[in-house]
Amino acid sequence: MTSNSTATPNSIAVSHSTSSAPPSAETVNDFYLNCPTGLVEYFFADGVFRWSDDLYRIYGYERGDVVPSMDMALAHIEPADRAAVLAFWDRVSESGGPSSVYVSIRDRKDRQHKLMYSADFIYEGGEPVGVWGVVVDLTQSIHTDRHQLATEAVAASARNRAIIEQAKGILMGRTGATADEAYELISQQSQALNKKVYAIAQEIVDRAARRSPGQQNPRSEQD
Repeated sequence: MTSNSTATPNSIAVSHSTSSAPPSAETVNDFYLNCPTGLVEYFFADGVFRWSDDLYRIYGYERGDVVPSMDMALAHIEPADRAAVLAFWDRVSESGGPSSVYVSIRDRKDRQHKLMYSADFIYEGGEPVGVWGVVVDLTQSIHTDRHQLATEAVAASARNRAIIEQAKGILMGRTGATADEAYELISQQSQALNKKVYAIAQEIVDRAARRSPGQQNPRSEQD
């Protein structure tokens, strides 16, 4: 993957991806071992930010401690970075992406983190209905090749999101659950088994692929 940005997480920079050569599995796995990664979804229809548990933890919270919002997130962003974040959000929510921005935040305990936000449209029926994003905490990898790791994380996260969306669709089709309810089922399994959400989603997709229609149990994917 290439980008027109050359900045590191120590300074604000916005990058627009121009190609997406898949990183190796080894590189991606090494990246996730070192960099906490959170996900966020925002649908235009309801104006609600939905954070993953890992994203709450990057900011120093647990689910239920706070209600995610733009104002809440901005309060944690270093003052010098806030204008760039607002411009990034305006651009992505109006024109889509993929697009990225590096920022510095202070978490709940006033510890500084170097983050990369990357976002793109959520599409339904070919129309944009919201924005999804990945937030990568690059603080611990500050002495590594920051830009390479960040762009590889974006590519990996896009693939992981596709798997999660596919798993949600399987659960919705078999159980009658809504999209939010399907994601909650996957999230519950993730917490119960201490696995990443995308790993649970991959298992659901793999099981569905192995079964013929006559063998499928409508409730089995959430067990």
